Amino acid sequence: MKVSFIIPLYNCRPLTQAMLASLQATLPAGLAHEIIFVDDGSTDGTREWLASLPAPCRTILNERNLGFAGACNRGAAAARGEFLFFLNNDLVLQPRWLEPMLAAFGRFADVGLVGNVQLNAATSAVDHTGIYFNHQGKPAHDTAFPPAYRWLGWPACRTVDALTGACFGLRQRVWTQLGGFDEGFINGSEDIDLCLRASAAGLRHLVALRSVVRHHISASAGRKLRDEENTFRLVERWADRIARLAARDWSRHFVATHWESSSLYDDALGRAAFYYALGLLPAPPAAVLAGTRAAMQVERDRWIRLLGPAGNQA
Repeated sequence: MKVSFIIPLYNCRPLTQAMLASLQATLPAGLAHEIIFVDDGSTDGTREWLASLPAPCRTILNERNLGFAGACNRGAAAARGEFLFFLNNDLVLQPRWLEPMLAAFGRFADVGLVGNVQLNAATSAVDHTGIYFNHQGKPAHDTAFPPAYRWLGWPACRTVDALTGACFGLRQRVWTQLGGFDEGFINGSEDIDLCLRASAAGLRHLVALRSVVRHHISASAGRKLRDEENTFRLVERWADRIARLAARDWSRHFVATHWESSSLYDDALGRAAFYYALGLLPAPPAAVLAGTRAAMQVERDRWIRLLGPAGNQA
């Protein structure tokens, strides 16, 4: 088996049916694959529809709602493919979306997760070309293509800090090595946590820029209910690594905020932020890291006021 497609479901049957139609219409001819649906307690007729699907579709029915991480973990445990591809059921897959993602695994020996370009299905605006950490240390979707994409043609991939779990693939052995999603995250941040664990293991993440899908963003009811708890938990777990990843955006934000002030050029912090924002330094200077951590502490204090000290254990 070459590829196992794992699709967690909770209601939204019309979107799931449209996603399956787009998946089957866009798969390369002759690809050895299986399609694993993991239903997480749907009540809208999804289970009756799943029962009618022929091979290569397989169905797993959860007795109780396990959430995104738990449903994906259960699907992956049953998968037989060399590559695991996790797909949200609210995607609309476009022609030749899969081939560039599979090709990305051959570019480097240390590839972890591979994602792609995602467009908002309602507006066609770019919603995702990777995930970065902003000046507050919080994960955010990048919606820009790298300069080479615009001026030099179509580079195959870009390296990113993390990527969304809405549509990504990885080798099954890497998934096993990492232990799958952490089910302590409830419908949010489990994808970024997986990326950070893979990075800590020495793997890099790629976005295949020639792979494009459309996404009905956050179509599942209640998708955003635990965002604050999930992000708090993520940042508490990875504070030092995130500070280093966020330092570039913190430097850009500092420069933009102090652009008209002479202090930007007169003091050591201003110069450090300016040089690091331009990519002229290989690593964040100590003063920049201190500023980034201070900004992250402001967010941490807000989370504690909002959620209490135990909020990161959600």
